[in-house]
Amino acid sequence: MAGFGLDGEIRDGRHYLAVRVYYEDTDFTGIVYHASYLRFMERGRTNMLRLPGAEHRAHFEEADGQGIGFVVRSMAIDFLKPPRMDDILAVITEPEEVKGASMMLRQRVARGDDLLVDAHVRVAWVSGGRARPIPRSVRLAMQTARAQIGG
Repeated sequence: MAGFGLDGEIRDGRHYLAVRVYYEDTDFTGIVYHASYLRFMERGRTNMLRLPGAEHRAHFEEADGQGIGFVVRSMAIDFLKPPRMDDILAVITEPEEVKGASMMLRQRVARGDDLLVDAHVRVAWVSGGRARPIPRSVRLAMQTARAQIGG
């Protein structure tokens, strides 16, 4: 994981983001609190889109602040092993399915070779409180990523 930039990196269609576990991410036992994974995975999804040029703020500004971007529609998470304070984790994000207004992403959190969390997250593109077609540039970037991983 060493060498990842602030936004992580995309390799073979997958986005990799290094995350250090801080005290604030843990419960009273020093183990990562379950809701912290949601923040880790949100950073992974956001940065996967940012690297090919789909910045959330730019889309938001285009919509005159009416709220535009991806929202989580559903999520299924398997918590497999607990990380602890000071562990360095990899958040791995890959597109599984890309539709007109939504996509399914697989997100994994690993510590070295140990898979800690496996999640499937459906996100929808929303503007003005309604589902809208995913912008072409974002859809093409996700479809290209899927092709690179054999999807």
